[in-house]
Amino acid sequence: MDFKEILEYKIIQIGDYSLILYHVLFVIFVFIVTGLLLWIVKKIIDKLVLKKEHDRGKKHAIYQIVKYFVWVIAIAIALESIGIKLTLLIAGSAALLVGLGLGLQSVFQDFISGIVILVESTIQVNDVIEVEGFVGRVKEIGLRTSKVVTRDDIVTIIPNSKFTTERVINWSHTKRKTRFHINVGVAYGSDVELVRKVLLECASEHKEVENIPEPFVRFVDFGNSSLDFELFFWSVNNFYVENIKSDLRFLIDKKFRENKIQIPFPQRDIHIRTDATKRGRK
Repeated sequence: MDFKEILEYKIIQIGDYSLILYHVLFVIFVFIVTGLLLWIVKKIIDKLVLKKEHDRGKKHAIYQIVKYFVWVIAIAIALESIGIKLTLLIAGSAALLVGLGLGLQSVFQDFISGIVILVESTIQVNDVIEVEGFVGRVKEIGLRTSKVVTRDDIVTIIPNSKFTTERVINWSHTKRKTRFHINVGVAYGSDVELVRKVLLECASEHKEVENIPEPFVRFVDFGNSSLDFELFFWSVNNFYVENIKSDLRFLIDKKFRENKIQIPFPQRDIHIRTDATKRGRK
């Protein structure tokens, strides 16, 4: 058996259709070339990013689009090489595709949303976002879903349509320093100037709180049981800002105790009225 006969060896024979060894080797060759081509494209994109100083998220978005496009072409070539005509395949399954389209509308919506995200780069890898009530860092953006790591280091898989239809806050699109605040209530009769001084001292002592812009205190309102204040501060660590807030609350409680500033608890006064006629009978 010569080399040509080996290449024409029939692996599968179904009616008039036969799959020969050459077809299999060609498909493997197409996939190897595709992988090599994507590796080269990735290297080129990396160099362009370094040259133009684009961010990592933009690089990832460009590579994802190129990768999906190249793989679609490679799969189409592979199917054609083994004798499967794509035109006949699509025409023969038109009714099935219509049915699948009706049943998979949300999936198609996720795909379209993924393309929109990758093209517009509204959300990029390593961005800190807030969606559906939780904050997370974008780990990976796929064509249908994206992976987001929460503050508890839990990987959450989110359909891309959430990013285009829901309200999403992208903390990474703001300035590097982000403003946050803490609500504090003190008892009536407290020295409000002392309260402001203590709150500013607490902010200045925390290493994650920025000095520029300077923290400030706002007297919000006269509450039902307390004088209400807000401590505003800036920090670059917006992903773990809840830990910073917790540290500040511990420090505020400590300094309030040292300065004899009371944090009140909700209370209600009850007045008991007695009927005068009943008192007279007694």
